[in-house]
Amino acid sequence: MKLNHDENLAAQDGRMAKVPLSRRSFLLGGAMAGAAAAAGLAGCAPQSATQVAATGSEAPAAGGAATTASDWLGVEPAIAEDEIARTVECDILVVGAGTGGLFAACAAAEEGAKVVVLEKFTQGGGIRDDLGAVNSRLQQESNYTIDRLEMARDMYHYAAGQLKPELFDVWYANSAEAIDWYEERLAERDVKLWHEAAEELHETNYKHWATGHSPAWPADGSLDGNTVLCGYAAQLGTVEFLYETPMVKLDREGEKVVGAIAQASDGTYVRVAAAKGTIVCTGGYARNEEMMNALQPHTQSIQSGNTAIPGTEGDGIKACLWAGAKMDETHSSMLFDRAALLPTETAGYETQGEMFWMGSQPWLKVNLNGERFCNESGTYDFILHADASQPGNTHVTLWDADYQTYAEQFDMHGCSRMFPFDNGAAPNIPMEAIVGMNQGLIEKGYIQQADTIEELAEKLGLPADALVATVARNNENYDAQVDPDFGKEPFRLSPVRKAPFYGVRNTGRLLCTMDGICIDDQCRALTAAGAPIEGLYVVGNDSGCYYSMTYPNLSTGNAAGRTVTFARRTAKALASA
Repeated sequence: MKLNHDENLAAQDGRMAKVPLSRRSFLLGGAMAGAAAAAGLAGCAPQSATQVAATGSEAPAAGGAATTASDWLGVEPAIAEDEIARTVECDILVVGAGTGGLFAACAAAEEGAKVVVLEKFTQGGGIRDDLGAVNSRLQQESNYTIDRLEMARDMYHYAAGQLKPELFDVWYANSAEAIDWYEERLAERDVKLWHEAAEELHETNYKHWATGHSPAWPADGSLDGNTVLCGYAAQLGTVEFLYETPMVKLDREGEKVVGAIAQASDGTYVRVAAAKGTIVCTGGYARNEEMMNALQPHTQSIQSGNTAIPGTEGDGIKACLWAGAKMDETHSSMLFDRAALLPTETAGYETQGEMFWMGSQPWLKVNLNGERFCNESGTYDFILHADASQPGNTHVTLWDADYQTYAEQFDMHGCSRMFPFDNGAAPNIPMEAIVGMNQGLIEKGYIQQADTIEELAEKLGLPADALVATVARNNENYDAQVDPDFGKEPFRLSPVRKAPFYGVRNTGRLLCTMDGICIDDQCRALTAAGAPIEGLYVVGNDSGCYYSMTYPNLSTGNAAGRTVTFARRTAKALASA
């Protein structure tokens, strides 16, 4: 089985992470370690001048609820000069030792720059396991090509027009170099990098882009991305990691950012003076419930499980706003439809569900009235947004005893795939592990099992007559190999006919936020007037202008691939300036 090695997960309540974690292990970890209870709603009030400056608009925040700076932004800390115990000088300051931070630090050091990395925990968050790129060596060897304009149109569509095309072009043109470099670092440690195979056996409603690249880590857990790149940085000799030293604020001389002020583990303040630039990459704000409630009430209503990296609390975004930067005005998150609820529960962030990995498969799905209401074969969060107009913002996923056969027939890609790719690349989690996970959910009372549809309806709290009629219609569509109701592809139809029957209440899991600080094609932070802030660069989930509304998860590793590409490119340019 290809279960990830680092299953000793850090607590998911924002406490200090003791081990670096891959994105894959966090997704799996939701099935094994429950997230902490959510905090209360943030208060609402008219916007202050500070908030207007941050958003560039006097319009209310997401969901129509206006917020003041004191709700989540707060006031920039005032630190007197005599409170600063020491100063550390460097060429480039990197804030955050996660996916973007490690790529940036290594890239700058390769150019001979002296780098300081600030990290709030004892170790960084590590490198995500699925990295998206175009035209890598591995892709070229597989003869897979991606048309730039075709993919650009698709990305623009996913972002509802709120994507800066020049940023897509930066990723398209530079992602191969970043991934090829990482492949070399992995090879030095005898780790193979896989490229997601691109076989297309059927015509699909939504195009799959085979961009994913994933390391085949040793089963004994002896290596991960954090180990590899921290070790490489140590070899380069010009990178200093300041752990347990979170950034408190950016340091400015006039309008120019010249570094940051951080707080050491002993409580003293440290000034880091960066001669060439500061790169902020702290991972967004998915772990800051005050920000989430204020900016993304819709997201909070359709998710019941936070699998974001611990510590992603908006530190970087708030520091940039205090420095005069502008934030995206549309606030949204990456959501996977993989949270299981108990039969008595409905969606909402205050309910913490369990990981249900099969949730993204296109099974028959119904609302709490027992009625089908959407095409189940879409991107992962489409059904979650559809849930928002259904009772309890919740859907129910249904399947039968032959589910393994149909799961293979569905021919899914990316992280929802549960069978090996044609080129031998393993899925994120294989079917044999899924079977065990499902059994665990049955034992905990999440997945319900029954010998009749009527019995299943009773166990799930659904009207039996409606569910029986819906299942009958679904089975008719399967037999006819056509879905006249919602247009699901024939190969993704599956009957619910062979007992035992299974069902589970289902909603979303929060992975990360997608909105951030507005940037230009050099990753420079921008003011509300569109002017770059000298010395300040933002990458990864702290940066904006790239995603909106929904995430293009049919391009595997798109977000992490953008992060490493922009981080490496930005750091190299700064170091060589």
